[in-house]
Amino acid sequence: MYYRQMGRIPHKRHTMFKKEDGTLFREQVMGTKGFSGTQSILYHYYLPTEVVKSEVIGSYLPEYEEQGALNHRHLLTTSIDVKGNALDAREYLLGNDDLLIGTALVTESMNNYYRNGDGDELLFIHYGSGKVETMFGTITYRQGDYITIPIGTIYRVIPTDETKMLFVESFSQLTTPRRYRNEYGQMLEHSPFCERDFRGPETLEAFNEKGEYEVITKTRGYLHSHILGHHPLDVVGWDGYLYPWVFNIEDFEPITGRVHQPPPVHQTFEGHNFVICSFVPRLYDYHPEAIPAPYYHSNVNSDELLYYVAGNFMSRKGIKEGSITLHPSGIPHGPHPGTTEASIGKKETLELAVMIDTFRPLKVVKKAREVEDKNYMFTWIEK
Repeated sequence: MYYRQMGRIPHKRHTMFKKEDGTLFREQVMGTKGFSGTQSILYHYYLPTEVVKSEVIGSYLPEYEEQGALNHRHLLTTSIDVKGNALDAREYLLGNDDLLIGTALVTESMNNYYRNGDGDELLFIHYGSGKVETMFGTITYRQGDYITIPIGTIYRVIPTDETKMLFVESFSQLTTPRRYRNEYGQMLEHSPFCERDFRGPETLEAFNEKGEYEVITKTRGYLHSHILGHHPLDVVGWDGYLYPWVFNIEDFEPITGRVHQPPPVHQTFEGHNFVICSFVPRLYDYHPEAIPAPYYHSNVNSDELLYYVAGNFMSRKGIKEGSITLHPSGIPHGPHPGTTEASIGKKETLELAVMIDTFRPLKVVKKAREVEDKNYMFTWIEK
């Protein structure tokens, strides 16, 4: 991301910055890759290290199924009945050593606060609206928003109305694709988005309050409870390149061509060993003999996950909004019977979907089988 500044900060870093009573604000450098990655400097009313109680809650890691037959999978997330606040409602569905993927139906506000100490988080808002209060300021969200929250950020989600989200817990930093940025970090002209399409926190309110406040910290495979002796959102100002940011899927400008374009043209973000892509409404291929439907292909080095958001996904039958399909490496996948022929002559698609390609195999969580369409593997049999 680009440089941003909010609130009050001193003229020069690592120098005295005093409150009205003459005591010092507390400076915190928050960065990645030691001191050589992206970072921001925050100024607190109180010591960010002030903890009055600490205890372990328990493991958060999901239990994966044992290896079975290699199959294409279809999960119906609308059948999941878990709901609650944005932490308790998380239902893990798939994962590996690089990321965890699931959905959450958020119906309540978080009373405590939360931070992920293992990596960045991405919250894709399928539907709903509300706000995310963070130590960097408050972000309002709406349908279609990708909300990226950096590692170590204290935050909580407060929905205005019921919110369905697809979440990715990454064990690495999430960025835009390197090929879309020049050597200075600026978005290039051929990028399907630019800096104007990204937004950071909109308001910064510092809470100068003492008392006991709980922050749930996720790290090392466990959830931990930390009781702070002050309000966790006590930042009066900050600046830098590390902060939560939002990109709405509506602002992704699709790249099209005379013949079918491969999935990398839809890439939106990347982490270590995985990419995230956005399939949005777009014109179809315009060669006079083009076949708009994708060709059958074998991703011999990656698993492909699709989360279906809206519209009629042209190459699939029996897919619903909120469906997740997993097409694992090792076997080919592609359009359902009849959809290739049906796509010929079509001028556009109104589909909306999020794709995650992983370069290490995804494992399926045991509980996910409760919402699985177990016949999906055999839906390519031509009648």
